[in-house]
Amino acid sequence: MDIRKLLNQIAAQEMQLKETQFLAPCVRGGLVRTRVANIIYSFAPQPRNFEGWGIFQPVDEKFARVVDEPSLPQLAEYLKLLKPLRLRLAYALRGKTWLAYPVNEGDALQRFGVAKPFAVHLVSEGATFEPIIARFDGNSWWFDDYDRRPDPLLTENLKEHLKNATSLEELHFKGITPEMRSLYQLTTKKTQAFVAKTDEQRLRKALRMGGGQMREFRDRQDHWVVEWTTADGQRHTSAISKSDLTVISSGICLSGRDRDFDLQSLVGVIENRD
Repeated sequence: MDIRKLLNQIAAQEMQLKETQFLAPCVRGGLVRTRVANIIYSFAPQPRNFEGWGIFQPVDEKFARVVDEPSLPQLAEYLKLLKPLRLRLAYALRGKTWLAYPVNEGDALQRFGVAKPFAVHLVSEGATFEPIIARFDGNSWWFDDYDRRPDPLLTENLKEHLKNATSLEELHFKGITPEMRSLYQLTTKKTQAFVAKTDEQRLRKALRMGGGQMREFRDRQDHWVVEWTTADGQRHTSAISKSDLTVISSGICLSGRDRDFDLQSLVGVIENRD
């Protein structure tokens, strides 16, 4: 092998690289990549906190600066080179990156070999349960556009049930699919408002079944402090276990037997304590 010729080729490639502008997506804190002469190069963007689609110019072997924004036709041509998949958004992971779930698990499995939640980057103005088209570059998923084909009523139904803290078991409406149920389950596990409302419903139901009424509750890591009233209006404050609604402290003297009762049975115990 002619070492001198090889060095000249490398020098020519480096010169070509510095004169090359390329279009690429970038997540905040990530790298941008391009291929020149069948060699893949990775660069840290300048500015370093850049997030979005950009046209980059290499500064040296480590950095590439943003020199322009791609036009819509340029971006469309780039995305056409990547494989598309229809998904629904679940929730934001960080910045413009969202977790999303396939609209059709069978299609995802057949075309990509896996049907699971995917992290989709550069989602613009994302909203939970919105249908989208994302594209895969062999390593990462990139947001392409919102999918306008599905019935918007399906999205609204999912949002309404999430707002009302409907449990997965009670989630039923016309047109719902197994994938939507998986998406809903995925979303509710990370939605704090849903979790809080579900906790409230759970406590209210237990008290109502016992004949009492909840006024408010406070979260205390492994238990709740619940303020409630009996049917005759007497107010009580009790500490209740989150795991099974077992009474940790009833708020009255039960001779050390507090944990023998749950919230529902506690109402009857207190009402009949005399």
